Amino acid sequence: MEVFIDFGARFLHQLQSPTLAFLLGGILIAALGSRLTIPDAIYKFIVFMLLLKVGLKGGMAIGEADLAAMLLPALIAVFVGCMIVVIGRYTLAMLPGIRTEDGIATAGLFGAVSGSTLAAGTVVLESEGLTYEPWAVALYPFMDIPALVLAIVLASVYLKKKSGSGEQVQIWPIIKESLQGPALSALLLGIALGLFTNPEKVFASFYEPLFRGLLSVLMLIMGIEAYARLNELRRVAHWFAVYAAVMPIVHGLIAFGLGYVAHVLVGFSPGGVVLLAIIAGSSSDISGPPTLRAGIPTANPSSYIGSSTSIGTPVAIAIGIPLYIGLAQLVMGA
Repeated sequence: MEVFIDFGARFLHQLQSPTLAFLLGGILIAALGSRLTIPDAIYKFIVFMLLLKVGLKGGMAIGEADLAAMLLPALIAVFVGCMIVVIGRYTLAMLPGIRTEDGIATAGLFGAVSGSTLAAGTVVLESEGLTYEPWAVALYPFMDIPALVLAIVLASVYLKKKSGSGEQVQIWPIIKESLQGPALSALLLGIALGLFTNPEKVFASFYEPLFRGLLSVLMLIMGIEAYARLNELRRVAHWFAVYAAVMPIVHGLIAFGLGYVAHVLVGFSPGGVVLLAIIAGSSSDISGPPTLRAGIPTANPSSYIGSSTSIGTPVAIAIGIPLYIGLAQLVMGA
């Protein structure tokens, strides 16, 4: 009993962190009818800066890392991203009242990764003193790209069978579209610059000091957006709301369990396990929506974007992050 009380206390402590407070604050002021708006250009700039900073840090770490140590976590990231899509394909997409392509697109978005949730997770981990391999942020594309590609392939195969068309699905254009998306482009650019150049001075003097402040504004924006998207979610089947509330935690716990295996086998750090769970529990907020709109044009954006931004992301950040940290402290003594 004492273990559960200790876990509950740690969980409540995480909910009081500044990162989560700004998210909940955005939801609150939107619910109270505030007309506060932040221009989309500022939102995109903040996301670019955050992902570039995360990429730079990851790239610098990869240059000094043992690449063999990255292999198992990277394979787990690929597996988890694909598994999330398959689970959604054979659960959500098969429920009554759900159009199959809408269910697959939603599973693809939840299998892909949220750059803002990743950024939030790194800040919370650092504030808690929970160390992780800096290259762990580079697990992002290993989960993101396979999930988006698999979702589009599954939807394309389903729609072609439904229409009776024998046309083959082209995989490379899907991969190319994912790589050219703004979120992955920023992250991969940062990784390349950190790996092949010497950005330590500009990183320490510019990107690092700005990171927490920019993230707090981003969380505020996401809170306002989450509440605004509730109206979109009401227009589609209630199963999407159930999926968005439950599955981020299920996905994160699956990744946490597999990450723990990597912890035992290759010494993957507790912080790395938590970060893997955080990205698995997230749903793409930047690269995923445009990629899925182009790849599955018949899917209803209100279903997958509404369920992600209105419920999935707040659950992943406000509940998922403190949950995985508490588990790491309980199971691995982090």
